[in-house]
Amino acid sequence: MDFNIDKRDKYTLIQVQEEKLDTHIAPGLKSEMVLISGNGEKNIILDLGKCKYCDSSGLSAILVANRLCKNANGTFVLSGLNEAVERLITISQLDSVLNISETVEEAAKIIEDED
Repeated sequence: MDFNIDKRDKYTLIQVQEEKLDTHIAPGLKSEMVLISGNGEKNIILDLGKCKYCDSSGLSAILVANRLCKNANGTFVLSGLNEAVERLITISQLDSVLNISETVEEAAKIIEDED
């Protein structure tokens, strides 16, 4: 499996287990997030701590998750970005749209504060 999914009290944590969030992984990740959202989860934390590379399909998956959470009046938080992925998000100007935290713990606090 390319990612771990951990259902917690107030959110679902998805941890990408691959170094690349690209066309091989992004479609499955999108599908999984649609299922999670469809099951009533409105808060998602996407942990990219192991991810060293992200392409446009990876960004698309991130934006799908953000939209699903927003539509459900929930919160999406991106966590554990390495330098290259963070740079891509900044260049894409998504850093002004997305909630971003350094750690999963910080992400959980953002969700707690939003609730």
